[in-house]
Amino acid sequence: MSVESMCGKKFTFSFFLILISGLAFSQADQENEIENVTIKAVKKYKNKKENPAYAIMQEVWKKKKSNGLLLHKDYQYKSYEKIDFRLDNIDSAFTKKRIFRGLDSIIFKYNDTSQIAGRSVLPLFITESISQIYGKNDPKKERRDLIAIRNSGLKNNQIVARTIQNMYKDINIYDNTINYLNIGFTSPVSKEGFAVFDYNITDTIEINTVPSYEIRFTPKNPDALALKGRLYISKDKYNVMKVEMQTNKNININFVKNIATDLEFDNPDDSTFIPIRNETTLALTLNDKDGAKNVIAKRTADYSEYKFDLGLDDSFLNKIVIPEDNIIDKDERFWQANRTEALSESEQNIYKMYDELEDNPKYKRIIKIIEIFNSGYIPAGHSGIDIGNIFQTVGYNDIEGFRLRAGARTYFSKNDMWRIQGYTAYGFKDQKWKYGAEAKYMFNKTNRFTIGAGTRKDVLQLGVQLTTDEGIMTRSFASSSVLNSGETTSMSSVNQFNVFTSIEPWKNFQIKLDATQQNIKSADTNQFNLNYYRQGLLRTDLNDTRITATLIARPGIKFSTYGVDRYELTALANNPTFILKYTKGVAGVFDSDFNYNKLQFYYYQPVILGNWGRLFANVEVGKNFDALPLALQNVLPANQSYGLQRGVFSLMNYYEFTADSYAVMFLEHHFNGKILSQIPLIKKLKLREVAFFRSGIGSLKQETIDMNAGSIRLSAPDKPYYEYGFGIENIGWGNFRLLRIDFNWRGNYLNHNTTNTEIRKFGIQFGFQMNF
Repeated sequence: MSVESMCGKKFTFSFFLILISGLAFSQADQENEIENVTIKAVKKYKNKKENPAYAIMQEVWKKKKSNGLLLHKDYQYKSYEKIDFRLDNIDSAFTKKRIFRGLDSIIFKYNDTSQIAGRSVLPLFITESISQIYGKNDPKKERRDLIAIRNSGLKNNQIVARTIQNMYKDINIYDNTINYLNIGFTSPVSKEGFAVFDYNITDTIEINTVPSYEIRFTPKNPDALALKGRLYISKDKYNVMKVEMQTNKNININFVKNIATDLEFDNPDDSTFIPIRNETTLALTLNDKDGAKNVIAKRTADYSEYKFDLGLDDSFLNKIVIPEDNIIDKDERFWQANRTEALSESEQNIYKMYDELEDNPKYKRIIKIIEIFNSGYIPAGHSGIDIGNIFQTVGYNDIEGFRLRAGARTYFSKNDMWRIQGYTAYGFKDQKWKYGAEAKYMFNKTNRFTIGAGTRKDVLQLGVQLTTDEGIMTRSFASSSVLNSGETTSMSSVNQFNVFTSIEPWKNFQIKLDATQQNIKSADTNQFNLNYYRQGLLRTDLNDTRITATLIARPGIKFSTYGVDRYELTALANNPTFILKYTKGVAGVFDSDFNYNKLQFYYYQPVILGNWGRLFANVEVGKNFDALPLALQNVLPANQSYGLQRGVFSLMNYYEFTADSYAVMFLEHHFNGKILSQIPLIKKLKLREVAFFRSGIGSLKQETIDMNAGSIRLSAPDKPYYEYGFGIENIGWGNFRLLRIDFNWRGNYLNHNTTNTEIRKFGIQFGFQMNF
C-alpha cells in the first residue's frame, strides 16, 4: 500500500473535518377526477392506481420534459449563492476547550442564540458569489460567468471556498435521481417514486398565488436511504411549485447527520415555471449521538432576472471566461446593491470575526494546516517555494529497499503561469540517488497554451498502467508501495527526457504533444531483465525516441483555479473522461532502436444508478502495429500491493500478461448499504457493500515472442482473463468510517506462471477512503 493512497489524495472535505474535530385516464376525465378529490388522512394504498395522488403525478410526468427552461430555445438568468457554516449546541464547557485558547476572546463573543431556539450557535464561515448563467436546450449547452465572490477568512485560498461550493448542486426535481454528495436518492417526482414512497394528498394551498395540491411522501422502507417531505403541485398546470424534503432518520452517509432541501418555483407567465430558490442544509458531525455538536452547512441560491429566446449562439456559449481575482473582488457597496437578500446579523458577524482573526497567530497556524493537508506541500516561509509532496516521502521495494524522497516546487499564487518542480530520492538497499525535474510555462489562461520540459533518472515499476501519462513527475503506486503481497523485483531503471506542449482550443478538450527520449534497462539484472534480440544481437538495454499526440476530453469538469496547475473540483463530479493517444517511435534519432506505431483509447465514467449506488466503469483498448520488446509493450496492469487501486488487476503479477493488441474492462459498483441495510442487527453497523469485476483479453505477434530474450516468458490472455470479488466499506465508528476491505478471487489462468512468482487465487486488500 502506498503512503499516498493511505493518506488520501486531495481530501476535498478536510476543511470540514478540522472544524468538526475542533468541534391511465384521458386528460380531461382525469382533471375532473382530480379536482373532486376529497382530502383524507394519511393512509397506505394496496394499489397505486387507487391513490388519488397517482393521477396527479401522472400529469406531472407528462409535463416533466416540456416545462420551465425547456420551453425556450435559450435563456439567461442571475444567480446569487450564499453558503454559511455554523457550529450549533455550544455550551460553556465547549468554549473552554484547549483548542480555542488564544482565539476564544474573538470567536465566542459572536455566539448567536437567535437562530436555533434554546441552543447557542457559533458562526464559522461564509462565502457569497454572484454568477450570470447563459444556456440553450438543443443541443444542451451552458456557460456560467462568475461575477463576484467573497468569503470570510481564507482570503488567499479560493480553493477551499470553491470546494465548499462544489459540495452542493443545483437540483432539478424532475430528474429521476437527486445527487447529494455523490449518493443517489430517488426523486419524489421520479416515475419510480411509487416503488419507493407512499404518497398522500394532505391539503390544497396557494404557492406564489397559484392553487396547489400538498402531497406528502414518506419512504416505504424506513431503513432505506431515501427522502421524505412534501410536494406542492399546481392544480391547473400540474407543475411543481414547491418542494420540502429531507433525508430519513437512518441516513448512512459519513460525517452527515441530515440533509434538507427546500425548492421554490414561480410562473412569470401561464406556461413557464422557473426555479427561484434552492435552499439546502447539511448537518455535519463526527458523532451521530443525540445532542452531539453539528456543523450546520447551509446553502441558499436565489435565481432572478430571467430572459428567454435571446438568440445565443454556440460561439458565445463556448467562450471561456477566466474569473480573475482583480475582477471578481468587489467592495461592500457592490454586495449591498446586488444581494437578492440581506445578510442577517449573525452572517454579518462572521465577516467581522474573521477580520479580527486575520492577524491571530494561532488562526494562521490552523489555516496553514488545512492548506498543507489539501495540497501535500509545506510552504518555506514567504520564499515562493513549497516542500513536498509529503505523501510521497516514504516507500519500499525489493530493489531500492527503504526509499526516502524529498521534493520542492515554486508556488507564488494559486494561478501561477509557470511552475518549476523537482525531487531527489535515495534507496538504502541499492545505495543510489535518483532525481527528477520539470519546468512549464503557460502563455494564455483561456486556451491554456503551455510548453514544458523535464528529465528524470529513477527506478520505476513499469507495466502497471496502459494509457500512461508522459509526465516526468508522475510515479506509479507500485514504485512507492509500503506493503506488498509479492516480490517487487521487476523494476526498471529509466533515464528520460521529455518536452511537451498542450492547448485547449475548446472548453475541457485538450490537445497535447510530447517528444520523449529514454533509456530503459533492468534495475537489477540478477533478479529481472528486459533482454531482447535486435538484428540478431542480444541487447540488455533499450533506447527509445517517440512522439506522442494525445486528445483528452472531459466534458463537465470544473476547476477552482486557472493557473498552469489546476485544482480539480471532484466533490460531485460524475463527468466522463475520453483519451485517444497515438505514439510514433522514431528509429535512429538519438540512437533510438525502433520504428513503431501505437494507438490507444481510454474511457472512464462514474454513474449514479438511482438509489442502487454508484458505478465506476473504465474501458481501455490498444494496439501495437509493430513487433516490440517487453520494455515498449502493452502490459496488462497488475497490483501486487495490499493497497486499493482502481483500474488494475488485483491478483495478476507484474508482467504476467503482455499484448500487442488488448482490451480491458474494470467495473466497480458501490451499493451504499442498499443490501446490508436490510439485514437485522448488521444494519446497525452502517456497513456498505462493493462488488467488482475485472477482465482483459489480448494477442501477441510471433515476431514479438521471438524477439524476447528476458527472464519473463511473454504470454497474452487469448481468452478473457477475469477476476471478481466484493468489498466492505464504511468500516469504523460513529460517523468516522474510512476503512475498506476487499476480497478478490481469480477466475481463470489458475496455473499460469510466466514470472516465476506464485499465482494468487485469492487476495485481500485494504485502504482508507475519504468519502461521504
